[in-house]
Amino acid sequence: MPKAKPKHIDKPQNILIPPSYTTDWGKAYCGDSIELLSQLPNDSVNLVMTSPPFALQRRKEYGNKDQSEYIGWLSEFAKLVLKKLKPDGSFVLDLGGAYRKGIPARSLYNFRIPIHFCDDLGFYLAEDFYWFNPSKLPSPIEWVNKRKIRAKDAVNTVWWFGKTEYPKADVTKVLTEYSDRMKKLLEDPDKFYDPKKRPSGHDIGKGFGKNNNGAIPSNLLQIPNSESNGSYMSSCKSISVKRHPARFPAKLPEFFIRFLTEPGDLVVDIFAGSNTTGYVAEKEQREWISFDSEIDYVAASAFRFLEKNASVDTLRDVYESIKSGHSIKLSAYRSQMRLLREKSASYEA
Repeated sequence: MPKAKPKHIDKPQNILIPPSYTTDWGKAYCGDSIELLSQLPNDSVNLVMTSPPFALQRRKEYGNKDQSEYIGWLSEFAKLVLKKLKPDGSFVLDLGGAYRKGIPARSLYNFRIPIHFCDDLGFYLAEDFYWFNPSKLPSPIEWVNKRKIRAKDAVNTVWWFGKTEYPKADVTKVLTEYSDRMKKLLEDPDKFYDPKKRPSGHDIGKGFGKNNNGAIPSNLLQIPNSESNGSYMSSCKSISVKRHPARFPAKLPEFFIRFLTEPGDLVVDIFAGSNTTGYVAEKEQREWISFDSEIDYVAASAFRFLEKNASVDTLRDVYESIKSGHSIKLSAYRSQMRLLREKSASYEA
């Protein structure tokens, strides 16, 4: 399929500072997300997909609020998100659970958030999702590893909010592979079931045996978070820079970007970290904008958009340029590397 022409380059977005870097489809900014988000036009964003620092008792290097003040803190961002979303726009929020301080009882902060957002701010909860990470290490250590009185915490709540009751969505864009049994049923429906009304009240008709090229996904998303050798990780390691410690896997934003947006739509991440959301949006030909307050993380996130075999000199140059406050076009680096490879190939020929 031919690549659609990006529109964001010429589209006014009112942000007063230059981006740290740009790509074919997006812009990454370093700064206060409240200030930057407030500068976007109202009713302009199709999807805000983000994972804020969680409300954990132990302080993290990327910044996290105490549970007692967390909902109020996050609400300030949510109020702005509501204004910036288009009428059919969505806000997807990934939140990890937590225990109360010093006792093996769960905090309810991540469940109070959707109640507050809907009752007090005006959002609609379109659907609740649950991200199961089978590769997550056992935690919390005190209750799981040491005292062995709790199971490991491996599920995040992912709240899908709409600005109105009918946010844009198309579940056919995220169909899953049929089970082996369903594949056999599709080959010979008459062998596996009789069309009739079940005791549950479901009316199973002939249409149940139709091949729709995939199954409707559930709201339980099983996605391992086990990346260890991707280009972002290897690039950070090659020039000895700090990797963001709380990255979510690309499959998570990919699901919601495909589900809730179309090519050319605008996706925003207000706590971008290593900018996985922007990276996926780029691949899916969505315009994107990312915000993060830590320049080290913003600079390293640029590695996601460079060639996989970028040289150490290129990686270091990009990283240091962004850290120094320069606004760079990553497409220029990619073009330069392609020319160098073509020259090298011509000399070898």
